Amino acid sequence: MSQPTTAQPRKAALAAWIGSALEYYDFFIYGTAAALVFGRVFFPGSSAATGTLLALATFGVGYIARPIGAFVLGHVGDRFGRKRVLVLTVLLMGVCTFLIGCLPAYSTIGVAAPILLVTLRLLQGFSAGGEQAGANSMTLEHAPAHRRAYFTSFTLSGTQFGQILATAVFLPIATLPEEALLSWGWRVPFWASSVVVVVALLIRRSLDETPVFTREQQQNEVEKLPLAVLFRDHWRSVLRVVACATIATVSTVFSVYALSYAVNTEGLSRTAMLWVGVLANAVALAALPFFGNLADRVGRKPVFIAGSLGCAVLMFGYLASISTGNYVLIFVVGIVMFGFVHSATGGVWPAFYGEMFPARVRLSGTAIGTQIGFAVAGFAPSISAALAGEGGENWVAVAIFVAAVCLLNVIAVGTGKDYVRTPTEQLGLEPVRAKAAVGA
Repeated sequence: MSQPTTAQPRKAALAAWIGSALEYYDFFIYGTAAALVFGRVFFPGSSAATGTLLALATFGVGYIARPIGAFVLGHVGDRFGRKRVLVLTVLLMGVCTFLIGCLPAYSTIGVAAPILLVTLRLLQGFSAGGEQAGANSMTLEHAPAHRRAYFTSFTLSGTQFGQILATAVFLPIATLPEEALLSWGWRVPFWASSVVVVVALLIRRSLDETPVFTREQQQNEVEKLPLAVLFRDHWRSVLRVVACATIATVSTVFSVYALSYAVNTEGLSRTAMLWVGVLANAVALAALPFFGNLADRVGRKPVFIAGSLGCAVLMFGYLASISTGNYVLIFVVGIVMFGFVHSATGGVWPAFYGEMFPARVRLSGTAIGTQIGFAVAGFAPSISAALAGEGGENWVAVAIFVAAVCLLNVIAVGTGKDYVRTPTEQLGLEPVRAKAAVGA
């Protein structure tokens, strides 16, 4: 197989980066709003702690729909092409986000308000179920074999930039007077998604389909039922990706639970805590491709495992620093943990997961595996809030929970195979060959 030209993988990586940034801007502004205002806007009759818990639960609800979206959009991507999925996901995400910004509060339409909120959140999750897997498959299949981790890492750095935008847009909003914040201020970032949709559609409609999928179409090798092939020949890889993908718990606890704990429980500055997220994600923009490049040299597993173990330890330090109210310590530990150490996992998993599957089921396998694992991570803020107790001060229990999830991740990664030296056209073929040998 001929290697891609230098321009092709760069263009694919840039397109995936920009598209993922725009898509995840929409997804993460919901998390910030859930932590800061949704408890009072959509659940005003509850106590402060209960309202926050309910608002964080609606954030987690989006992760329920992500596996469903992964099944549907994974089939579409492996059957009809990666480009079609990427256009569909960003359009659906943008429309739902804009409509959330238009929702009346509980005080206006009563219980219909949280019902509509949850419905739109479910549709957001459905969209996100195929987003990253589509972008990862697109980039991996364009990349040179010896640089797959480096180029696919830009998909994750795109999501980090989306988080930066989502957090940064709330910085001026957070300084508004309470009445303005709760009435119209929180809506502005959601309305801005109309611009996001237009830009993202223009970018993604200009993408070319991957050469791998185009070749399958030309040779009539596209599977009519890719999900059947996936669960017949590659179910072990799907389960491994599920376990590995729970590392996203670190991200949701850092971005949602820790923000809520700092602002609502410890009374720390909203603006300062939002800046922690902005700066940590800014560091991650450089750290992700660094670790992707390192994984191309030394292998995926050692980099991934080191990041998981580092996050397990540093989460104790980050939550402890919040409990002390020491802003210097909060910034230092938060940026080191999420900006640098967590990037060791994020820079590797787009390649590590995609390399477990052959092209004909890659999008389905990656999407389903990651989204089931992400569903666990999506409820991590709610689980953490429950573990912290009514007063919300038991941060040690939350840190232990995160460390346990990281340990599960280390076991799943450590017992898997490292495909760093495997040619792209041979990825994921071992289970099929083994089954054929047994049959013979």
